[in-house]
Amino acid sequence: MFKRTAKDIFRLGWPVLVAQIATMANGVIDTVMAGHFSAHALATVGLGTSIYLSIFVTAMGVMLALTPILSQHYGARDDAAITHDVRQGIWLALLLTLLAELLLLFPDMLFSIAKMDPAIEVDVRSYLRTLMWVAPAMMAFRVFYAWASSISQPRAVMAIQVLGLVIKAPLNVVFMYGKLGLPAMGGLGCAWALVCEGWLMLAAAIWWVCVKPGFGRYKVFEKFEGIDWRTLKRMFKLGLPIGVSFLIDVTSYTFMALFIARLGPSFSAGHQIAANLGALCYMVPLAISTATSVLVGQAIGAGQLQRARVSGWTGIAIGAGAALCVATIIGIAHGGIAMLYTQDPVVIAAAAPLLVFVGLFHFFDAINSVAAQAARGYKKVLVPMLGFGLALWIVGLGGGYWLAFSPVIGAPKGALGFWMGAVVGMALAAAIGVLYFRHVANSAIRGMGSTGGAGGTAPLTA
Repeated sequence: MFKRTAKDIFRLGWPVLVAQIATMANGVIDTVMAGHFSAHALATVGLGTSIYLSIFVTAMGVMLALTPILSQHYGARDDAAITHDVRQGIWLALLLTLLAELLLLFPDMLFSIAKMDPAIEVDVRSYLRTLMWVAPAMMAFRVFYAWASSISQPRAVMAIQVLGLVIKAPLNVVFMYGKLGLPAMGGLGCAWALVCEGWLMLAAAIWWVCVKPGFGRYKVFEKFEGIDWRTLKRMFKLGLPIGVSFLIDVTSYTFMALFIARLGPSFSAGHQIAANLGALCYMVPLAISTATSVLVGQAIGAGQLQRARVSGWTGIAIGAGAALCVATIIGIAHGGIAMLYTQDPVVIAAAAPLLVFVGLFHFFDAINSVAAQAARGYKKVLVPMLGFGLALWIVGLGGGYWLAFSPVIGAPKGALGFWMGAVVGMALAAAIGVLYFRHVANSAIRGMGSTGGAGGTAPLTA
């Protein structure tokens, strides 16, 4: 069963990996192009992206509730339930968009923490207000993402996100450098390029749903369906802890970026390189964890809890092995990797030492990610959220701040101290995640046994 499950994870995971690499490559393109434009542009893009991701990734995390819900419907072959929940997922996306727009418009609390240069603050504020225009498209696309993944159609997402990657660099050139009669916008141009890219991707997703038979059978656009508050409440109850988990993860990066901004533009740029590399590496475990969650959910929907447990453990093993390889490569080539982002020797000197800790962080992050997603396949989300908060906010960020600015074991460690704390915190999160998945999977099987194993599943709710 392990070999068959590993093949299924690869079959579902590689299109997700390509899609996520395409998505993160957008960030790499922005970072590299802004870095070559100017240090000011790089700092603007880095800080603006950190705040933007804190808001959007949290909202998108709530949308991830659709994945286990739709996966279990698919495993149970309940097409009507899929149609209903996809329609309600669109309403959920719209409501979350309104909240995201308000946070982008009023980011003053985060600005007060950063204490950034006034000139950079003006540009970051403009960057965030520009991204308000892409919020509806980005949130609506997450419905398509969850729907496609849950019904074993990840290649649809891959194709559209690769399309987005292909057009991102040309759009950046147009807006950053002032082509086609437009003024040169520098770092702000990256935001306008994302606005165009986001709406084109949503248009492509709608077209795909309308013409491809794998989606047409659900007839989602056949009629209008109003808000079902009971369904939205169920989705929100499941999605909120996932969203908070994503908030914890992203704000760990964000607050690191804001605190490190106090050390100066060079350290801020160096951290942006480290954070960008960490996010890019995360695409591998994200693909594995997404495939694992889908397989777990589909097995549960079919009443096959033993297969669900094997799927979870297989995903964790594959994720850990892949992350070990990536961490080793980063540890060996960290100096050369920093030079790929920028030619500024001061920024390279600030970034290179951080990348070693990025590799260590990635190893534990991969294990935790797959374990948490496997538990989410059972609709178990609360404990991973609490463990994540303890590990990253208290141990990681709190300990990192202490190491960065306090004279512990010599001089304050600066930006390196934050990454030291992050590694320790993520190691704790990984341990909690693995132990909790074992508990959930074993408890579900014992629950099925206590009911005589009559094809049903134990109560699998948050």
